[in-house]
Amino acid sequence: MKLIVGLGNPGAKYAQNRHNIGFMVLDRLAEDHGFAPWKPRFQGLVSDGRLGGERVTLLKPQTFMNLSGQAVGEAMRYLKLEAADVIVLHDELDLAPGKLRLKQGGGHAGHNGLRSMIQHIGDGFARVRLGIGHPGHKDAVAGYVLHDFAKADGDWLDDLLRGISDGAAFLAAGEGARFQNAVAQRMAPARKTGRGPRPDPAPGLKPAAAAVSAAAVPPAAPSDPDPRSALQKLADRFR
Repeated sequence: MKLIVGLGNPGAKYAQNRHNIGFMVLDRLAEDHGFAPWKPRFQGLVSDGRLGGERVTLLKPQTFMNLSGQAVGEAMRYLKLEAADVIVLHDELDLAPGKLRLKQGGGHAGHNGLRSMIQHIGDGFARVRLGIGHPGHKDAVAGYVLHDFAKADGDWLDDLLRGISDGAAFLAAGEGARFQNAVAQRMAPARKTGRGPRPDPAPGLKPAAAAVSAAAVPPAAPSDPDPRSALQKLADRFR
């Protein structure tokens, strides 16, 4: 069994914030994969279902970001899971918008949600780092992450959510490379040239044969629009 956690802040005020991208992913997974309705539990909202062959509980902590670890710790203890069974999805300032990285273990790099989780369950959980970009100066970070995504972010954000949903079964199964490949395919689909096949000049013949066939046909003689015979034409000239 896996516990998949999305980090964010509760309430409509924060729903579209960059800091809430973890919640957005879980909402997409629950919808796309037919999970049970969300219900309050473990100081959060949970939804149960399956991803591929793996039983999964989705958890959105409702303790606010800085206390996320409280909800995760409670859920882990009840479900009798280890930190290695936990996968956390969170916003990442140090990645460009739309970029994704998968990492097992490590520090919190200043992320308050991760900091709280490490305090409560240790650092052995997996992290799906979701790039939101950096505002350019550390003093602008708080306002940036607690601000809604811009309209211009809509396309890449939707592709990212779709890609994670596409590869979710691989993520739950621990197949990190296949998961990341599924996301990459959604983010960078194969390019189309826009050219259709050329029409066949002579179906059933090779191009060279078709060219020879076309050249061998003599042009049709122009038709004479005057139906009179030559003798009638001569007689008419002397009338």
